[in-house]
Amino acid sequence: MKMKELGGKIMLATYEIGIDLGTANILVYCKNKGITYNEPSVVAMDTITKKVLAVGIEAKQMIGKTPGKIVAIRPLKDGVIADYDTTTEMLRYVMTKATKKAGFSIRKPNVIICTPSGSTSVERRAIHDAVKNAGAKQVHLIEEPVAAAIGANLPVDEPVANVVVDIGGGSTEVAIISYGGVVSCHSVRIGGDKLDDDIIHYVRKEFNVLIGERTAEQVKVELGYALVDHDEITMEVRGRDLVTGLPKTITLSSYKIRDAMKESLLHILEAIRATLEDCPAELSGDIVDRGVILSGGGALINGLQEWISNEIFVPVHLAPSPLESVAIGTGKALKYIGKLQTAVK
Repeated sequence: MKMKELGGKIMLATYEIGIDLGTANILVYCKNKGITYNEPSVVAMDTITKKVLAVGIEAKQMIGKTPGKIVAIRPLKDGVIADYDTTTEMLRYVMTKATKKAGFSIRKPNVIICTPSGSTSVERRAIHDAVKNAGAKQVHLIEEPVAAAIGANLPVDEPVANVVVDIGGGSTEVAIISYGGVVSCHSVRIGGDKLDDDIIHYVRKEFNVLIGERTAEQVKVELGYALVDHDEITMEVRGRDLVTGLPKTITLSSYKIRDAMKESLLHILEAIRATLEDCPAELSGDIVDRGVILSGGGALINGLQEWISNEIFVPVHLAPSPLESVAIGTGKALKYIGKLQTAVK
């Protein structure tokens, strides 16, 4: 790595950042600085001029509250790029903001970015090109479960089984990692967003009331439980009555919300079981001893750890920072990069 001397100060000519390009949130990890950016993956655009007006928290607050010519969109769906141009603009903004906050003055960083393990070569190329066009010097791709495992401080470069369940906004990745590679992996396009949709559909069907995405997310956080026994909790939410068109307040129960999310949670459990079934016999003993690690925002659903443990008869642990595991892992992946993958040219 070359160095330049400017005004008595020695500056590195290149630096590395890790990006967790999530469906719900984007996190950026800068070496020696930790996480310097953590905001929602939302962009507010002017539909006439195609100009980006806001990114992140500011844009998320606009969802469902903007006039006709301004639209707040999420350019990533199910963990992959749905709107290429908007994603590139968002990445350019995010990388500039994160590197300024970290105190870097050189413009073009080397970027390590994670991709869903179930993504196609076309989807991976789209992510690579979007980051490159946003101003990266070199781009390395790393699989999301591997990044989550590194971020959770698991010994991914040793020949022992590390089982990671990464429940993100758009997808859930379940992988068994040993000696720097993925031994067995299953990915389902079910995550936090699908659980929000389940709640919206339940409220619409049961009460004939329409609630927004942000309200559904709030209900999921406060009332969302895995399929375990718990004391009932209720909360009031406001939405639009589909019959009268007027605002209406309704009371929701945690029991009913649990039932609404049941099918999606069972799909996640099925992916975990399928991955464990594909595990080589030699690694099965490690899994019984070491257990399974949960990461991602979905891992914070009440009772999820207990429920999965009861269903698969294996210890289940929560990653130290579930929301940040993948981002931290991408940043730490530099020392593993030779073992894990090669840069996309």
